[in-house]
Amino acid sequence: MGKNEKKDRIERLKAIVGSMPNKPGSYQFYDDKGEIIYVGKAKNLKARVSSYFLSVVDRYKTKVLVSKIHDITYTVVNTEEDALLLENSLIKKYNPKYNILLKDGKTYPSICITNEPYPRIFKTRTINKKWGSYYGPYSHIATMYALLDIIKKLYRPRTCNQIIKEEDVKAGKYRVCLDYHIKNCGGVCIGKQSREDYLKHIEQARQILKGNTRQLLGTIRTEMDNLAMEMRYEEANELKKKYLLIQNFCAKSEVVSHTINNVDVVGITVDEKKAFINYMHVTQGAINQSFTFEMTKKLEETEEELLALGIVEIRARFGSNSKEIIVPFDIGIEMNEVTLTIPQRGDKKTLLQLSMLNCKQYKLDRMKQSEKLNPEQKQTRLMTELKEKLKMEKMPYHIECFDNSNISGSDAVAACVVFKRLKPSKKEYRKYQIKTVEGPDDYASMQEVVRRRYKRMIEENSPLPDLIITDGGQGQMSVVREVVEDELQLNIPIAGLAKDNKHRTNELLYGFPPQTIALKTDSELFHVLTHIQDEVHRFAISYHREKRSKHQLHSELDDIKGIGEKTKETLLKKWKSVKRIKEISLDELIKEIGRKKAELIIDYFRSKEQ
Repeated sequence: MGKNEKKDRIERLKAIVGSMPNKPGSYQFYDDKGEIIYVGKAKNLKARVSSYFLSVVDRYKTKVLVSKIHDITYTVVNTEEDALLLENSLIKKYNPKYNILLKDGKTYPSICITNEPYPRIFKTRTINKKWGSYYGPYSHIATMYALLDIIKKLYRPRTCNQIIKEEDVKAGKYRVCLDYHIKNCGGVCIGKQSREDYLKHIEQARQILKGNTRQLLGTIRTEMDNLAMEMRYEEANELKKKYLLIQNFCAKSEVVSHTINNVDVVGITVDEKKAFINYMHVTQGAINQSFTFEMTKKLEETEEELLALGIVEIRARFGSNSKEIIVPFDIGIEMNEVTLTIPQRGDKKTLLQLSMLNCKQYKLDRMKQSEKLNPEQKQTRLMTELKEKLKMEKMPYHIECFDNSNISGSDAVAACVVFKRLKPSKKEYRKYQIKTVEGPDDYASMQEVVRRRYKRMIEENSPLPDLIITDGGQGQMSVVREVVEDELQLNIPIAGLAKDNKHRTNELLYGFPPQTIALKTDSELFHVLTHIQDEVHRFAISYHREKRSKHQLHSELDDIKGIGEKTKETLLKKWKSVKRIKEISLDELIKEIGRKKAELIIDYFRSKEQ
């Protein structure tokens, strides 16, 4: 499309916008093929749609969307809530390319109560409302099995697949199965349990699935008392067993005061690409539905926009008629005959926190699943987190960390470890023997090593690190900065891992002057950084031990020119010590190592004695 055509297209679209009303409604964008590519809602149609065509649009994805628009239509409604409902129905109908969509939960099972004369209760992943009533879906499978188990213990619904008709039961056409003999079924097929009694049990099971356990307990209690008054104690005792089972289940499922009844709770958490929305329905203080959905963002939608659309879709999907919805923040929409509550304290705040916790856990689970399939994704995520925490310009792909090791200045050494994509690159590890510093001066030793390291890298034109980490606090950072920035004129970010008075790493420092970076000590990123610190410490210590060990194994034989390591080993293996070697005659030495080397040793010890 040429410049003139683009200009004409924008002018034509602006003319459509100019004639739009200042009323609530839903708008639709079409591409050059006449297909809907985006559906939106607005409190003020003209103001909202005109914002897409401003000369300065700071969102890249919005610019892409606008470049695809060839036509606009709209529908006026009475309220913003109606606009939201219309937007949701159009999104589901047309599935536009640039609209967010809730991922379907069909992979999660539900519980079905069939519409048969003698209903069955079972779990299923297939939803067909002609077959019966469905409860769920259950993202927490253990909860679903707990419900099925309590229903089985209480009411013993039939598990066979045969079609049972009342007239055939009376005619005696059926035979009982094993379930009846092991007392897992009441034997409705042979009339051992009446249809009226069976349906009464199914209705009570339905109340448990709906979460109406308090009401059910009251009904059972009344019936139990009546039976006791009539001195039907065995029947009353059976009801008591059921009462205690339900009461125990209720105690486990109740999370807040049972005065909170028929309330929806919706929480949300987002990242760069996705939003995770948790829905819970609370009846008489017990959560009887809980599900978390995932949304993929398309146009940098705000949390308010995501949550508003999520609420409408969730309530439609679960058939909720609650008059109150607990939310974490104002979504900017008034809903007809529904109160949106943002709790500050109390039981409702507890419920909201639980919903938010479910969002975060679901997000974490999805992330872990994704990272299992693609391990590099985890490193990229942590590098991105480190980059954002330190406000770095570049991704910290290449990290180097330094540490010194000495005992009172003796055998002073230093080490440098290299991590690429937060993984150790051991072939690039380097050991350094301190050459210019006398005595235990950690700062001067660090400067010598850093100077030698980066001078050589500059000379060899090797790639410099994206981040330097020092094993120490402000002091170490300062001396490294003096060399890197002031002497070598290099622009490499420097961070430090500082320890507390118990010598435990407790904070990350960065900047000039160094500032503490907010980072939880139990976070994944902090564990990675302390792993880098532990690795450089281990490498430096192992080199220091190696050097000290060689120093401790030094003997007088090492000082004799012409006597190598192999000859030294031969002599010590035969005579065990230098003292005994001094006492050996020339002839004995000649037999073992030859005349030339034997004379070198004899001459050395004689000259020392003189």
